[in-house]
Amino acid sequence: MGFYWREQAGTRILICAPLENAGFVNAFSTRLGGVSPFSGNSLNLAGYDEDTAENIRENRNRFLSALGTSPDQMLLATVWQIHGDGIKIIRSKKDADSGSEKYDALASEMKGILAAVKTADCVPILIGEPDSKAFAAVHAGWRGTSLSIVQKTVSLLSSEFNAAPKSMIAAIGPAAGPDNYEVGAEVLDALVAANPNNASFFYPTRPGHSRIDLPKINRNQLISAGVSPENIFIAPYCTMSRSDLFFSYRIDREKFGRTGRLLSVIGRLL
Repeated sequence: MGFYWREQAGTRILICAPLENAGFVNAFSTRLGGVSPFSGNSLNLAGYDEDTAENIRENRNRFLSALGTSPDQMLLATVWQIHGDGIKIIRSKKDADSGSEKYDALASEMKGILAAVKTADCVPILIGEPDSKAFAAVHAGWRGTSLSIVQKTVSLLSSEFNAAPKSMIAAIGPAAGPDNYEVGAEVLDALVAANPNNASFFYPTRPGHSRIDLPKINRNQLISAGVSPENIFIAPYCTMSRSDLFFSYRIDREKFGRTGRLLSVIGRLL
């Protein structure tokens, strides 16, 4: 499957082994092993309007420690995600301080930077290219997917960093899966308008509604962009069916009225 678990003091993270073997530090977080009072001791890594800055800072320190690094060694780069197709290029540490800028993907080749995207049902995608050392983190909800954000990210890595799509390794992390993620006509229409072939990943449930497989749609976009199918790895976890392990916007909002955020990160050690 290409993934393995790592755990430290109760903080559990999911690693893509092929990306790690290619020289890229990477991880998909879980909700386990933190200090936030969501459900038990939750590892909430973002969302200052629903948690305290102190909790999030402690949770991020625990997450980075489980990854084998610290804020002093690796600068965590995040953006204000808006479900669009904008990609932030990080060429300096100043560029990495972009938490208030509106993008949905980050790309770099710098050592000491962790490109990070926040999710809680949407699809996180990490990409690394061993020869150029370029990497990216992508947030692809249905809107970003309909805008082909992952294809645009592959194209940007190629044009800006001379990264070869065929050599890229991509990890598609835990997200709402096709057994649970039901959407209505607005979403279905947008995805079909983007690519009629997307309809093959719709599973009708009731009039005007279908369950959809966003991870597989993004996998197809990666292949269309030139990434080799054998270099694409999909984590076998649905955030909705495994809300005990991951934050799920749909499940947690219904149960608790709020949800935390996962982080998916990729970078290169100093």
